[in-house]
This record gives sequence, C-alpha cells and structure tokens, in this order.
Amino acid sequence: MLKTGQQMNQKQTQQQRLSPQQIQYIKLLQLPTIALEQRIKEELEVNPVLEEGEPADELDEFESQEWEEEKPEREDELEPVDQNEEVDWEEFMNNTEYDGDNYSGGSGYAGNEEWRDLPDPYHESFLEELEQQVGLLDLTEKEKLIADQILGSLDQDGYFRREIEAVVDNIAFNEGVLTDREEVEAVRKKIQQLDPPGIASRDLRDCLLTQLDMMDYDAEGRSTAIEMLRDYWDLFEKKHFSKLKKKLDIDNEELKAAFNCITGLDPKPGGDGSAVDDTQNYIEPDFEVYYQPAENQENGEEEAGDFVISLNNSNVPPLHISPRYKKMWDDLKKKKTKNKQTKETKSFIKSKIESAQWFIDSIRQRQNTLMNTMKTIVALQEDFFKHGEGLKPMILKDIAERVNLDISTISRVVNGKYVQTHFGVFELKYFFSEGLETESGEEVSSREVKNAVQEIVDNENKKKPLSDQAIADLLKEQGYKVARRTVSKYREKLNIPVARLRKQII
Repeated sequence: MLKTGQQMNQKQTQQQRLSPQQIQYIKLLQLPTIALEQRIKEELEVNPVLEEGEPADELDEFESQEWEEEKPEREDELEPVDQNEEVDWEEFMNNTEYDGDNYSGGSGYAGNEEWRDLPDPYHESFLEELEQQVGLLDLTEKEKLIADQILGSLDQDGYFRREIEAVVDNIAFNEGVLTDREEVEAVRKKIQQLDPPGIASRDLRDCLLTQLDMMDYDAEGRSTAIEMLRDYWDLFEKKHFSKLKKKLDIDNEELKAAFNCITGLDPKPGGDGSAVDDTQNYIEPDFEVYYQPAENQENGEEEAGDFVISLNNSNVPPLHISPRYKKMWDDLKKKKTKNKQTKETKSFIKSKIESAQWFIDSIRQRQNTLMNTMKTIVALQEDFFKHGEGLKPMILKDIAERVNLDISTISRVVNGKYVQTHFGVFELKYFFSEGLETESGEEVSSREVKNAVQEIVDNENKKKPLSDQAIADLLKEQGYKVARRTVSKYREKLNIPVARLRKQII
C-alpha cells in the first residue's frame, strides 16, 4: 500500500552485459604465455570434448550449425568491456599481475622440447632453511611451538611484525599450551642470531642493531654505530650529521666510519628469498621482435629493412574437438527415440562442444589481438626496435585507435606481457609514457626526462644535494620544460629521496 505522496513508475533502461564468450575472451587475453599454458591444461581436464593436437583430415568438417548462433563474435565485433572506462595510469604502470590464479614459470628453455618436459629442480625454500636451523637449537617443546609461530608470521622482508600477544593467544587456543610475552621474545632473540642475521626483527632499528652485535668486535665504526642507532635513531634517520657529531663527540672520519659500517648491513634479511616461499618465477617473453636490415645496400644508402614479429606459441598446443564426440553427436541426431536419457546425453555433448568451440575461438582471437597490438607498438616505436633508443611518447589511446579496440582491452593486452628484442627483454608497459615538450617544441617521452633526472642526481654533490627546483633549472638548461612539481613526481617514481636524505659524508 502506497503512502501519501508516493507513486510507482516503470522505467526501461538499457544495460551492457558481457556474454560468457566475451568474459572468457577477456580472461584469456590478459594471461601471459606461461599462465595460458596452465589455463589450457585446466580446460583439457574439465572438458572431454576438447583435445590436444591437429584434427584428423577425414573429420575436419564438423556440422556445427545447431549452435552456430552461440559462437563468439569475430574479434572486431566484440563489444568493448566498458566504453566509458578510464585507465588509471598510475595503477596501470605499477600493476604487473593479471587477474586470475597465480602461476609459476618453469626453468626449461621454450625452444627445446626435451628441456620443456623436464620437471623444475627442487630448491629448499627460505622458510625450510630457517626451520632446519631452528631444529638445531636446543629448544623445549613449548619453545618449538613458539618458533613455528614466529617463522610462520615473517613478512616478505623477513620481519616479525605480528603482535606478540597474538602469538601467545594462538598457542593457547590451538595447542592448549600457556606461554607469556617474555618466553616468545626470548625465542625470537634466538632466531635473530640465525642466518641471515637479523631475521625475525621487529623493525629496521632492531634488525641493524642485531647485525652490529654479531659483527666482529674490532670492526671499524662498530661501537659508534651501535651507540648512534641505540641512542640517537631519530637524528640518524634524518641525517643530522652536525648534531650526531656533537652528541657522540666524534669527528667527520669517525662518523663516516660508523655510516660505512651501517651501510654494509642488510636492511631486509628475508629480501633475497621470501620468508613465505622462495619459488622463483621466470619471465618467458610473449613476443620476439627483431629488425633485419636490407641485405643489398648500394652507394652507402641504407635500404628499408623488415621487422620480424612472432608470438611465442611454443607452449600453446593446437586444439580441436574430439572426433569421437563428433561421431557420437551425429549418431544421437539420427536416433528417432527421444527418451529422457538420450535428451540428457545430447544436452551434455552439445554444451561441452559449445564450450570447446568457444575456448578455441577465444584462443584464436587472443592471438590475433596480441599480434595486432604488438605490430602497432613496433610501428610507433620503430627507432627503439632498430637502435635500442629513441623511445617516443605513446599512450594506450594511441594503440587503441589504430587497432580499433577499447583502451581497457589494450591495457589487458600489455599488462604482464614481455617482448624479447636485440636490446633485452622489456615489459610492454615500458613503451608507454606521456609526452613532454622541449624548448624547441619537440615532443619527448617522459621516460627520457626521468632518465635525465636520475643522471643529474647520480652526478650531484653528495655534500649538498640538489633541491627539486634546482633539478628543474638544470633540466631547463638541457631543453626540457619541466616544473618543480613534475620533478618531485618523477623523483618519487624513481624512488629517489628528498635532498636532505640524499646527503652523504664525503
């Protein structure tokens, strides 16, 4: 019952919905080569109609007219994911993962079938190495439970940032063993003495002090470094050299020796191998691009050569629909009896054949889209693929307009994909950068300006580091029209600290 002032209206709206084929195509599109191989294996396991290898000649023709209308559209007919979707450039440049299940690369060489079939050699994980070392310590059963909790709580840098009370509660709840903060802290201190030194530290200060304590007693600068970190951490962090010298009553040489001692320490003892998992992922390029100059050159004139662009399909097997199921389908269509079991069998086979055909078409569309995108990137960055330098400003929209696809689709194509060139392996996102105008009116890549900023910082006087405004002035002298705030943004992207924190003792 409607209250006074309320009314009921009907409104017709039009919403864009993605078909199952489009969703499948989008997911496949964003997978790198290694992950695609795993995805194909999964599909082969769940769909008996899909088979690996080339189809038999006599069964190449398949009567698929009954589900023809449900096949995915051609690549150029696929609806964009979102016509109004705007790409977050910062997120795009920082994101190197695809949206899907985790994958791990193998160590085999893609061009050699024998190597490809070999299993990856087993490597002890970082956590397993620590567990072995803990096993050599003289610990009670209660201390072993505490050690297991500590090791299981280490982050990727090897730090133990979990609240100690949480460890106490967890052991009491799961194991029925009562412990306290002092016992947990005592076990953590023992683990800190393992290899690498400083593992399971609470913070950076704790980590560095632990390593200094384990250092040779006569090491130059050791005692000063310990006092500086223990008593004057804030001054050390902010590099207030004059105040440190006054507080510690030391001269420049002694301060420099202490800083050199600290510089040789490892701030991330778990950084070389994740404390959780040391499984290594190897990059397998999705593309190979090489430039072949023309062989015939007369009178010293260089003729236009050709680019060789190939998509890495070495681990992607050819797929086809099983001939047995084709024959089974044909036999079922000829049967006149239409009992419940026959209908269910026909429905099952039809759904599996449709699914297999959609998957095959999606793989084919993925390959076409990837190749078209790579060819367009090469066309716009010819100088780089020829000479390894001269990167031009290029954004996602430049590619999207030329291949007639949505920007979001191009973003999925280049995310996590790599190309092998004569000059090394590059992620496709490397070729995308915004443009800046020079004093002469020429447009240059922002990546070129970042390189210029890095070079200026590398060559600056470390006693008097340059401010962002001073860097901007130097860039202007080089012909780059860059504001101070732009320098600050590029400096942060390059992980360069502010001038005060770049100060060093010379």
